[in-house]
Amino acid sequence: MTEPDRSFLIQQRDLALAAMRDGWVVMRQRGPSQVQFWFIALLVGLASGFAALFFRKGIEALQAALYRTGDVQFLHSHASSLPWFWIVLLPVFGGLAVGLILHVFTRDGRARGVADVIEGAALRDGRVETKAGLASALASLVTLSSGGSSGREGPVVHLAGVVATLVCRKINADGITGRDLLGCAVAAAVSASFNAPIAGALFALEVVLRHFAVHAFAPIVIASVAGTVINRLAFGDVTEFVLSTPGALKFYVELPAFLILGLLCGLVSAALMRGVFWAEDVGSWLQRLIRLPGWLRPAVAGLMLGLLAVGFPHIIGVGYETTYRALAGELVLHEAVVFAVLKAVAVAITFGGRMGGGIFSPALMVGALTGLAFGLIATGVLPSVSGAHTLYAFAGMGAVAAAVLGAPISTTLIVFELTGDWQIGIAVMTSVSLSTALASRLVDRSFFLTQLERRDIHLAAGPQAYLLAMFRAGAVMRPLGDARAPDKERLEALLGEGLAIAASATLEQAMPLLERAEGGCLAVTATDRDGVVEVVGALFHVDALKAYNRALAATAAEEHS
Repeated sequence: MTEPDRSFLIQQRDLALAAMRDGWVVMRQRGPSQVQFWFIALLVGLASGFAALFFRKGIEALQAALYRTGDVQFLHSHASSLPWFWIVLLPVFGGLAVGLILHVFTRDGRARGVADVIEGAALRDGRVETKAGLASALASLVTLSSGGSSGREGPVVHLAGVVATLVCRKINADGITGRDLLGCAVAAAVSASFNAPIAGALFALEVVLRHFAVHAFAPIVIASVAGTVINRLAFGDVTEFVLSTPGALKFYVELPAFLILGLLCGLVSAALMRGVFWAEDVGSWLQRLIRLPGWLRPAVAGLMLGLLAVGFPHIIGVGYETTYRALAGELVLHEAVVFAVLKAVAVAITFGGRMGGGIFSPALMVGALTGLAFGLIATGVLPSVSGAHTLYAFAGMGAVAAAVLGAPISTTLIVFELTGDWQIGIAVMTSVSLSTALASRLVDRSFFLTQLERRDIHLAAGPQAYLLAMFRAGAVMRPLGDARAPDKERLEALLGEGLAIAASATLEQAMPLLERAEGGCLAVTATDRDGVVEVVGALFHVDALKAYNRALAATAAEEHS
């Protein structure tokens, strides 16, 4: 190669590198273009898909090692042959490990899950906690491997949120871009977990972002497909559940039975959710009463689970073996009822003990058992006008899961994709619609939104209820010296009258005071290093309302873009 040719190639290389550097700077300053964002969505989808895959493989490997079995799909059958003390001790040691992990790496000893991802999408520009999120994923992996009774979906969704958050920080993403990337990560994680690309995309839109904006649809679908490809490369194009008997619906005559099943599943799902919240409250009360260290709370829950699992190993882990048997109709009536009740109790203990994990898989198991029990009764009473009783297990699985998640669309689709049977959609949709409608009246829309409501984060009512919590008084106030602000003497007088708010307080906290303050003005205070409270500005009712209106307009624009 001649010297001019070599110089030309070096010059072109330098130009290409300079263009890449300039493009990176522009992307960080102005955000990615549409094409760039789709490429980033693909990368986020691949990363989240691999995270979900490694999490699932990690659970299977650790579970197989702890329970000494080569096939964790039949863990319950194998566990009955193990020594009773091993069944008891495994969740105790697992709970101890979980407690230590969460005690060291989280500020409150609580495992993160889907509710925290929803909060991140609504209030934190699509960001979630990274250190606590990684610790929660590790804690949930230990929980599910050592006998905890929960699901892998919650930890996987939050782990995907951590991936999206790291990317958002890298590219300095704004709120809309951050939320869209969070949706991409969640869609890919759900798709990689269940080989369900349609449901993964809709879950991210319906549950996490809680809108169906057109601008978010394409990148989320791209990421969802990427997650599905990863699942199929690892496991093949197979469904999670295979129905051994085809569902035969006697359409118009049998539909009233599915309406009744939907109402029953709504009550069951509400009982499951309220049982979990009651267990959390009781656990916190007992912890305060006996002064139990927070890091020991999961171990105590593990002991309770272990004792329960000695007689009923069906409660261990995700519970897919029992769900398989319910869908195949291999359980009799009393087994279906007893297993459903005990699984609900085990889930409440797991969550009440703060052991980590998700709620979706337990809801599938409880729903399948509820549907099977109902189907055995319905087909036994009216055999001449009834289809297969396993069809009711299928419909019940979707109905309870949809009511718990508060996501009738994506849950209906995910149940279809989990089974690969699209011929019985009318039965499933009938039960899902009524169960969701009933359960949403008994809790705050869903399990996740009720969790947030219990933390005084009001997302269930929509943006008009939570947007005020996004603004701090200090960011909206008129500082001292501003021509439009009252003088310091007037503000100190308001402070003396109790009409004051800290600069770090939210507008949600300030609004009740503003509504009863004459002139619609509050003094804004700050505390210095010596603990002295000083007036730093004034918060006007009109300024708070302007900030609120701008936020409402921006939210509406995003949801309809």
